[in-house]
Amino acid sequence: MRVKIWFLETRPQFLLLSVALVLLGAAMSGNEGHFNWVRFALTMLGLILAHASVNILNDYFDYKSGIDLETRRTPFSGGSGILPQGLIEPKSAFRFGAGCLLAAFLIGLYLTAVSGRQLLPLIAVGGLVIYFYTSYLTKWLVGEFWAGLGLGTLPVLGTYFVQTGSYTTGAFVASLAPGFLTVNLLLLNEFPDAEADKKGGRFHLVIALGARKAGRLYAGLMAAAYSCIVAGVVLKLMPALSLIALLSAPLAFKAISVTFKHYDKPSELVPAQKANVMTVLATDILLALAYFMDSLFFAGR
Repeated sequence: MRVKIWFLETRPQFLLLSVALVLLGAAMSGNEGHFNWVRFALTMLGLILAHASVNILNDYFDYKSGIDLETRRTPFSGGSGILPQGLIEPKSAFRFGAGCLLAAFLIGLYLTAVSGRQLLPLIAVGGLVIYFYTSYLTKWLVGEFWAGLGLGTLPVLGTYFVQTGSYTTGAFVASLAPGFLTVNLLLLNEFPDAEADKKGGRFHLVIALGARKAGRLYAGLMAAAYSCIVAGVVLKLMPALSLIALLSAPLAFKAISVTFKHYDKPSELVPAQKANVMTVLATDILLALAYFMDSLFFAGR
């Protein structure tokens, strides 16, 4: 039972995002004939540990600030609820989160040693964002940007670099849509928590713009994500099969329509949050599948 509580504190349901991002980066490199199973496994483990760390530290800092005592918890927002229930001591949670971050950093250092020092800036930025995300970045109106970078664009680029030892324009363009989608993942989950976040000293886009305008921004960012995919294909920087990622658009449309209708009713936003999570995961996974299928059917072209 105790192990289960510690496991739940990592918010494992959200760690699927890290899995999808690594799969995409690996599929991109495999499409170019570069794939190493050991590096793939270590990258996956490192990113999952890093993601778990930011979740745990987020719980710790939100509990210390009182935010998690005020939030309306949903399946997709409001924290794990474990610290407010007293199931884990706050100091123990902090040590757990810091330990996951340290383990991820050590894996990152090893991958830097075997793939190239150009990976180090991504490791350094990622580590700083994880540790200071809740305590500082969420208070400076930049939390969404750094979330999109740290759990969207950079993991895809980092995974690609670990396998290939280089960065390319095509890889950068392919990493943009996951970045926009992760921004939206966070943005929509901020709607129910806006009041509690404001009391706790946070300053994010929903607080700054108001729910109605933030809803419009959410729709715009979703359009930007899909536009990046289309542009990548048109410019021949991404395989034509990447367009299968547009199959997730109906889920995105559902999330947008519910948000427009219920932006000021947090309790009615759960269907939008669910559709949003499904949009993010489906799009990232479909992009990975597109690169894999391109490798399978058009190898040696």
